[in-house]
Amino acid sequence: MNVLVIIVSYNFMPWIDRCLDSLRQSQLKANVMVIDNASADATVDTVRKRYPEVKLVVNKANLGFGRANNIGMKYALDHGYDGVLLLNEDAWVNPDVIGHLSSLAVRHPEYGILSPVHLTGSGKTLEHGFATYAHLQSTADLPDGEVVDAGFIDAAIWYLPMGSIRRVGMFAPLFYHYGEDKDYCNRMAFHGLKVGYVPSVFGFHDRENRKVTRSGRFRAEWVYMLSEYANVCYSLPKAFAMSVLATCKKVMQSLVRGHLRDACSFMAIAFRLLGKTGAVIRTRRDSVKTPACPS
Repeated sequence: MNVLVIIVSYNFMPWIDRCLDSLRQSQLKANVMVIDNASADATVDTVRKRYPEVKLVVNKANLGFGRANNIGMKYALDHGYDGVLLLNEDAWVNPDVIGHLSSLAVRHPEYGILSPVHLTGSGKTLEHGFATYAHLQSTADLPDGEVVDAGFIDAAIWYLPMGSIRRVGMFAPLFYHYGEDKDYCNRMAFHGLKVGYVPSVFGFHDRENRKVTRSGRFRAEWVYMLSEYANVCYSLPKAFAMSVLATCKKVMQSLVRGHLRDACSFMAIAFRLLGKTGAVIRTRRDSVKTPACPS
């Protein structure tokens, strides 16, 4: 099995050894590509000096998560790989992850995305986002079975067989950073492919100590609403209702509660969504390549 691991980096130094050393220890040897988004730290020099086996792509500007990953995905398509593992710079995997996911992808072609269980960086608990998406409280709740369906798993650790990429395409340039994984899962569903996690293998995502700020909360609102607007499993009128009109409803709810600042923030999101309408329509058109979305 010929697998390319793609890591998009931006100031990678806090995690570089844990991430890249975990790939050196993989039972299935995979090629590794680091696509650097104009890091301001020692990332590029460190990769060149300490990890010479890594194929390094150095961007002159920060292209964002999706566009940078697309460079690696296109490389994999052009060079005959069987699959790619998208790995966040702040994530790392156990030695059995790549081999197990790639083998299961062959046995279960109905899955367009496979992921291991995401633990925190300490490895002591489930990563909060993963636990939420998978509807789990702890590792004790992990179900039996080779693969478990999940409508969405964030792209910290994704295995994608090349057939899925050929069918669905690459990340939409509409999304700069955040939201592109939600959009991609929506497109997987539209094209009749499932998203799942494998309860017997584990990766680590080091983000448990990050505080949610007000600006972060409204950034999350923005990318979620944009992904709803672009969601090809909805008709365009329904997508408009689920995004623009839903945001307007939040404006009114905030006003009723006396939260004027929040109302202004939601109003800004609504106008920003309207300004993206042309780009959303183009993205939806580009995403529609097969006729049906599963119910």
